[in-house]
Amino acid sequence: MADNRSEIRGARMIVTPLAAESLGVRSMATYVECGETRVLIDPGATLAPNRFNLGPGEAEWEALRRANDRISAYATRASVVFVSHYHEDHFRHDPAFYAGRQLWAKDATRHIEGRQAQRAATLWRALKGHAEPLAAEGRRLETADAVLQASPPLGHGTDGTPLGYVVALTIEDRREGTRFVHASDVQGPLSPVAAAYLARQRPTLLYLSGPPAYLESQLGSDLIDRGIDQLLRIIDQTGCRVIFDHYALRDAAYPERFRRLWETGCVVTAAGFLGQADAPLEARRLELWPGRRKPPMPVRPSRARGVAEAGGARPAARATFGPRPRLRRAKEG
Repeated sequence: MADNRSEIRGARMIVTPLAAESLGVRSMATYVECGETRVLIDPGATLAPNRFNLGPGEAEWEALRRANDRISAYATRASVVFVSHYHEDHFRHDPAFYAGRQLWAKDATRHIEGRQAQRAATLWRALKGHAEPLAAEGRRLETADAVLQASPPLGHGTDGTPLGYVVALTIEDRREGTRFVHASDVQGPLSPVAAAYLARQRPTLLYLSGPPAYLESQLGSDLIDRGIDQLLRIIDQTGCRVIFDHYALRDAAYPERFRRLWETGCVVTAAGFLGQADAPLEARRLELWPGRRKPPMPVRPSRARGVAEAGGARPAARATFGPRPRLRRAKEG
């Protein structure tokens, strides 16, 4: 397996995106190493079950296999695992995955509802005997090499969104003073509260989800532009470099839609940060499927419909009842 890593210039901190939309899957999984402090962030990866009325193709399934292999490999190095929220592309359900590591996870009982609350409760129950999860919000850890600081709850997009809240993580190199901020699904950021928090963190490198431009027809262009404008202000205020990925790359037009960000010279995708070409397979699903789909079955008019269209009388509808079919019992196993 290739060891694709990128260092924050002049620092001992090494940041390695493990999976992302630009690497072919839905994920923001990241590994950070600062001396002996080793952190795995959001160790989940999934595929969109349906885009353009199509399921994932072979290339996406292969990308998911590689992503999960990378995440599992880097998990063996990590002493801390951080889970920003409970969407399935950000965590793993298997409690054994977290065994032997310190686990910071979004609080399972506060600022959470719906399916995320259900998933969180299920995971925390399953973790008994494997790991002791700690509510991440506001938590701080100082090691010989680094300082870890978790944020308060930040909106998963706009303030008050039904998508709930996420927790960001700042990792500071104590010797060099460089700061990496993983801001998860703040989507731009779209929230002024999240934007102000991220600016106050003074990141050297910021990794965040961009706005969901693939939903622009539903959300409106003003909302997408708000996310772009707020990120530009963070860059202007802090001079940070940015890894910009996830929701932003689900629309094939992302190179043009986010041109203002790319033109700063400070913003790259996760793949670009690793020195690789973008592979946003979900956005390209329509391109990947031609030639693999079966042609649609021809629609044949019914006999009754054909008679009516020919000017004849439509036969009277009749209900027929045959003997009830005998049901076969499914075999277990």
